[in-house]
Amino acid sequence: MIHQIRKSSRLIVTAIFILTMAGVGCKSKKKAMEATARDNASIEKVKQEQEALLRKQKEEEERKKAIAEEDRVRRETEAKAREPKARLEQYFSAIASSANTSSANNSINEALSLFASGDTPVLIVIHESGGQKDYDRPTTIRDYLNYLKDQKKNFNRIGNLQFDSAGKITEVELIKQK
Repeated sequence: MIHQIRKSSRLIVTAIFILTMAGVGCKSKKKAMEATARDNASIEKVKQEQEALLRKQKEEEERKKAIAEEDRVRRETEAKAREPKARLEQYFSAIASSANTSSANNSINEALSLFASGDTPVLIVIHESGGQKDYDRPTTIRDYLNYLKDQKKNFNRIGNLQFDSAGKITEVELIKQK
């Protein structure tokens, strides 16, 4: 009988040990599952943060591209506006510094091709104060170009040009040099 009690006690001890291990194992599994769930939540949060960061970077790149495009269009527009201005300045200088009347007249005829008509008004600003401009007596571009030919000096610089839909100059504003 003692032998049976020993066998049964071993069996009982073994059973208790197995149950204890199973219980501990379940708790460990539960903790491991909780840790995995926390890790998965952390990973998901990191993924969302990365996606938000990528969206912000894409939006910033798109904004920079839009600004660059606006800047390019503005520069092109300014370049187009300066082109006639630069050509007109060259004509003014050529007419004022021409060696003879025929070359001055040729330059005048070439310059007139930039204008909507030979009667395009020329306004000369003689004084500006507080945004208010005082103008000399208005003249036409044909008369002004002939004036340059006669005086042989260009005293004014181009302040503003206005254009029609065909790109021809419809008004010239000159600023008197002091």
